Order: sequence, then structure tokens, then C-alpha cells
Amino acid sequence: MNRPAAVAAAMPAVSNRALMMGGALMAAAALLAGAPVAHAQSQPNGGAPLTIQAVTERPSLNLSAYGEVKATPDMATITFAVVTEAPTAAESMAQNAARMNQVIAALRRAGINERDVQTSGLNLSAQYDYVENNPPRLRGYQASNQVTVIINDLTRVGSTADAVVAAGVNQINGISFGLKDPSAAENQARQIAVRNLQAKAALYSQALGTPLGGIRSLTEGGGYAPQPPRPMYAMARMEGASDMTPISAGELTVRIDITGVYDLAR
Repeated sequence: MNRPAAVAAAMPAVSNRALMMGGALMAAAALLAGAPVAHAQSQPNGGAPLTIQAVTERPSLNLSAYGEVKATPDMATITFAVVTEAPTAAESMAQNAARMNQVIAALRRAGINERDVQTSGLNLSAQYDYVENNPPRLRGYQASNQVTVIINDLTRVGSTADAVVAAGVNQINGISFGLKDPSAAENQARQIAVRNLQAKAALYSQALGTPLGGIRSLTEGGGYAPQPPRPMYAMARMEGASDMTPISAGELTVRIDITGVYDLAR
């Protein structure tokens, strides 16, 4: 009689465990099916029930836009060099140094501050003559001293180029124009980019027939970048000539790119 009673007492426990496992399987199946479902299980030791809930991601729009602003440059950067050649390396460097000192003096007379003049390259290389069926013959040594100059007054760009050429510069590598403080132009471009992004999101929402929700994230790229140097050709003015090398600054484009994610209402 005692043995059948024990078996009967164990039967309800097995049944409860099976029900709990069945409930968990149903919740897992609902998760895989993508349907939102909530299921509560009691915790051991009298803890709060554990709730398993499947959350489907809300539909969204991932869009990009940009804003551009035209700005007038207020500074220029010129890169030029003094190149000399002599039979020996020491003589070539000495000639180069003497001529570069004259160029630096010309920059001072042109009103260029010392802090706006920077040596950006110094090179010495052997020069050879090549004749067919003969070994190379050493001709001498070439020294090159390259300087980058920032000009904050654009009315002085042409006269400065002429002055350094007259003082001994025989290679001008390029000129670029820029902005001393691009923040105002960047902020204006940001506002334009956001307006363009909002307009694009509204257009998609209208085309889809779905109300537009709030913006989930916003990412920015782009921004002001100095121009790469452009080729520039300058010649020393002939004695008695009054014209200086013409320089046109033009306009700069400041662009801000943004990407935004918008929620769509269900």
C-alpha cells in the first residue's frame, strides 16, 4: 500500500515540470516567428516572476544629405623654392643659402611676418649626364630649399610672388587659398544639411503613407578642408614695368555631410 501512494504523490510534480517546459517552448517559438509575446515564470525561492518578451524592431528610414556654402578666402599659401647647382655639394649649398637669405629679406620688406614663413623641404642631390654607351658622368650637385609662406592680406599675393622671384626664387610649386576661421561657414552648411535631411525624410514618409517619427541618430562627416596647392606661374617684373602678377582668389566650397535614422510610426 505504501509504494502506490509514493507513485501517486510524484505524479503532480512531473505534470508541473512538463507544463513549464511547454510554456518555455511556446515562448521560444513565438520569438522565432517574430510576434511579440510575454510569458511569466515563477522563480525559485519565491523571487519575482521572470518575463520573456520578444520585441520587434520598429521600421525606420536611413537617409543622407549635405549642405554647401560658398565662402570668400581670406588667406593664401604659396610654396616656392630656390634651386642651385654647382660642381661641389658645399658650393651648391652655399649658393643656395645666400640666395635664400635674399628671399627672406624680400619677404620681410613685403610685410610677411616671420611666423608665417616655414621651411618645408631641403634637398641635396648629385646630378649626372647620361650618354649612350657611356657610364654616367657626375655633372655636379643640386641643392633645393623649399619654403611655405602664409599671406593674410590677399592684396599682397601678387606683389609677394614677384618680390621673391626677383630676389632669387626660381621654382614656384603652387598656391592655395583658405579660411582663417571656417566655423561660421561650417555652421551655416550644417543648418542647410539638416533642413535637406528633414525635407527628404518628410518626402519618403509621404510617399510611403506612413507618419514620420522622431530622429533616432545623426552622424556628421565632411567639413572644411584646405585647398591643395594649384600650379602658379610668376615672373620677375621687368625694370620699369608697373604690372604685377595677377592673382584671383575665387570662392571656396565648405560642405557638411550628414546621415540620419528616423523612426516610422506603425
